[in-house]
Amino acid sequence: MRAISISTAGDADVLTLIDASRPTPGAGEVVIDVAAAGVNRADVMQRKGLYPPPKGASELPGLEVSGTIAEVGEGVSGLAVGDEVCALLDGGGYAEAVAVPATQVLPVPKGVSLVDAAALPEVVCTVWSNVFMTAGLQQGETVLLHGGSSGIGTMAIQLASAVGARVAVTAGSQAKLDACRELGADILINYKDEDFVERVKDATDGHGADVILDNIGAKYLPRNVEALATSGRLVIIGLMGGRTGELDLAALLTKRAAVIATSLRARPLDEKAAIVAAAGEHVWPLVESGQVRPVVHQRYPLEDAAQAHRDLEDSGHIGKLLLTT
Repeated sequence: MRAISISTAGDADVLTLIDASRPTPGAGEVVIDVAAAGVNRADVMQRKGLYPPPKGASELPGLEVSGTIAEVGEGVSGLAVGDEVCALLDGGGYAEAVAVPATQVLPVPKGVSLVDAAALPEVVCTVWSNVFMTAGLQQGETVLLHGGSSGIGTMAIQLASAVGARVAVTAGSQAKLDACRELGADILINYKDEDFVERVKDATDGHGADVILDNIGAKYLPRNVEALATSGRLVIIGLMGGRTGELDLAALLTKRAAVIATSLRARPLDEKAAIVAAAGEHVWPLVESGQVRPVVHQRYPLEDAAQAHRDLEDSGHIGKLLLTT
């Protein structure tokens, strides 16, 4: 089968089209003939040598796919050859076929194309597990989403709006902010020329954000704590702005706030299974009703993976980038 490998750590040109061995399903696994794979920041970090796959996972990049089940391993029930599905992966998605635990597989939602369903697993599981399962966002609360026009941001806006939360976003252009507004964002902040702490405080009459979802890390850490409401929850899921920052513990204590750092890829299988099941239970009905939708910026053929990575790193996109087979 065709697949994209990382020949060595480096820039996008190290992504190489290869002929790889087709996977076979182990016990509890299915093999999916891939229609499309999502392109994520984690893939870029892996390409640069900063985010190695978990022990036992495929060395090929790719954390989510959609496609058709081609083989079913021993002990799998509820899934059959020919089912159209999407799946959360530990790796291996940049290929024409991938093996994945059956507990990390969901049906393609009604009303979503087989290709575009690849835009769902990683962002839905990331948002649902962090914003709702971990941070406990509730109706009437305010959530601040950094990078509101990203794949995660566009999904988080829709899900937060669906539960009746007030949504604040940061983005770097008016076009991106306009897209966030159309998806349901209430407070639009251009981080290039506005102070997000002051804007959030002004918009909430000094209350602040009850939940903040942050992919920047160290660069934003003290400002995020300042923007938090009393009993607020800051969830850090990325390190685009650095790994080491200062945390004012006095400010945190005064606000009785929490700072939580999480990742999805390295979680044990049972935790991933619980997150995928929760996504299917809570989010899939919203997708099938049309209240929530995948936002796809561009689709590329598999062999153009390097260009997809360049475009992701240029940050001109709104929503998800996909590779198609």
